[in-house]
This record gives sequence, C-alpha cells and structure tokens, in this order.
Amino acid sequence: MWQNLVNAFQSLLDWLYQLTGNYGLAIILLTVAVRILLLPLVHAQMASARRLQQIQPRLQQLQRELRGDPKRLNEETMRLMQEHNANPAMGCLPLLIQLPIIFALYAVLREFHTAGAHFLWIPELTRPDPYYILPVLAGILTFVQSWLGMSPESLQGPTAATQRSMLYFMPIFITYAASRLAAGIALYWVTQSLFGILQQWWVNRMLPPLGEAVEDKGGEPERGPGGGKKKRKKRSVQAVRGGMRGKAQKEKRKA
Repeated sequence: MWQNLVNAFQSLLDWLYQLTGNYGLAIILLTVAVRILLLPLVHAQMASARRLQQIQPRLQQLQRELRGDPKRLNEETMRLMQEHNANPAMGCLPLLIQLPIIFALYAVLREFHTAGAHFLWIPELTRPDPYYILPVLAGILTFVQSWLGMSPESLQGPTAATQRSMLYFMPIFITYAASRLAAGIALYWVTQSLFGILQQWWVNRMLPPLGEAVEDKGGEPERGPGGGKKKRKKRSVQAVRGGMRGKAQKEKRKA
C-alpha cells in the first residue's frame, strides 16, 4: 500500500512536470492540489480550534466553580463544547493525514535523479537548499500560521507556557528540518504554509472576534434600561464589613 502511494505521487509529479517543464512548479501544483483536497477537513479543524479558543474563558470559569465535582465538570464541559461545536480531537487530524503525503513526497524526491530537477536559485531539488532561503521561509511562515491561529486567552491561561513554547519551537524545528532535507520538501512546506495562512485568515475573518465573551445559555444576564447588558458591581468583603460596622455605630448612638 505504501509503495502504491509513492508510485501514485511519482506518476502525478511526472505528469505535472510534462505540463510545466519544471519539477519545482510541479511540486507547487501538487501541493496546491493536496491542500484543495484537504480543504474541507482543514477548514473544519481551524473553525473548531477557533471556537475552542472562544469558549476558553467559560471553560476556566467552570473549572473554578466545579473543581470539587469532577463528574459535573465533565458534563458541563462536554455540554459547552457540543453547544458551540468545538472538538479538541480535530486539532491533530489534518497533520496526521499530511504526514504520509510528506513521507511519500520525500521518498519520490530521494529516488529520482532528473536533469530538470532545478528551480529558481536551487540547482537540485533532491538536495538541501544551499542558500537556506527555503528553510528560513518555511520557519517564518510556520510562525505566522501558528500566530494567526492563537488567541490572547491561550497565551494567558494555565497552558500559556506550553503555547508560547510551541509558538517558537515549531518554526525552529521546521527551519532545521528543512535545511537538512531535500529542497523539494522545503518547497512543499513553504507552499502549504502559504495556503494555510490564507485559509486561517479567512477563518478568522468569518468567525466572531476572539475578544467577544461567550456566555453560558443556561442563564440570562441582567439588562440595563436601554435593553443592553448591565454589568453587576461587585463589592469587596472589606466594603461590606465596613458598611455593617457603620450601621451598628449609628444604631448605638441612637440608643
């Protein structure tokens, strides 16, 4: 089955080369075709991740309120996720699907030795980029794509340290890997990252801003005179105690 996938990519790459006359352009077209095929799945993953970030403040509130009742916390968490159609498991699915594609493309580029396997400044797509332009581009675009998919809440919550680490670790790792692998792999990653940035921008534009708070539909907020939401004023414990002491002193003077 694996060899069949490699042979299919080899045949498709050769066919695209016959159309374009350049293996670099063939890899770009192959990448775009793969991204178009994965478009519905990746779009669903991005939208689900966006909605999950949207409900993070409410999830954190539930964790504070129900930390002594794990069963109810789990039920309320699942209800909130279903209510807003947010699925954490969707995050890994597109990457898992892309991994066989990357490995198959790597196998294809490793096996063929064609005189036409050059592209722009790259003399040989089966070898690493000698000028490190593609690896650096791959790292920068990976950072931009990750940054677009994050929210301010994800960088401030309990997982903030992990989120920040991944934000910087992945671009560094991709840059290093792309500098060691065939330039064709780096070209694939640059192309798919550009496609992913455009798709993430579209998702961010279509869904509500992350700054908007998500309310639990189980309760209605107070309304002001104009029909708008009325903010409840919280009094501190010291203020309440001070008011009680003042009232007691007044009653004592009257007596």
